[in-house]
Amino acid sequence: MKKVILIAIAFISLQAIAQDKNRGDRDGRLMQDLSAEEMATIKTKKMTLHLDLTEAQQAKVKTVLLEEATQRKQNMESHRALRENKDSEKPSKEARIKMINEKLDHQIAMKQKMKSVLNDQQYAKWESSLKEKRNGRKGKHADRSGHRE
Repeated sequence: MKKVILIAIAFISLQAIAQDKNRGDRDGRLMQDLSAEEMATIKTKKMTLHLDLTEAQQAKVKTVLLEEATQRKQNMESHRALRENKDSEKPSKEARIKMINEKLDHQIAMKQKMKSVLNDQQYAKWESSLKEKRNGRKGKHADRSGHRE
């Protein structure tokens, strides 16, 4: 009888853990369903609250974020099309390196654009929030040995 109760508790615990993992991604799924304009507007408003942007800064940030959101939407569509094509193979090493370099170039360009729009204090706060988000993502995915990246 004790064994049955222990097994039931184990299953309930596993179910609760699995549900918690799904809850954290709701905002990400919501953003996928929005248009590029809506995504840029929401992100601009969040940044305005976080960084106390002026109206001129808001307009410039929205323009930058609209470009980013449009590019992200295009990338999502191309990745979705590749996934749906079951005959396609995994990208070659050169293709992966090219994708990584493009991503890093985009991040560098984004930082430069934001640095031109934000003042030093706002930029520092924006950068620290980016680091927190990235560290939060890394914390969710541990490698096989149990260490975080």
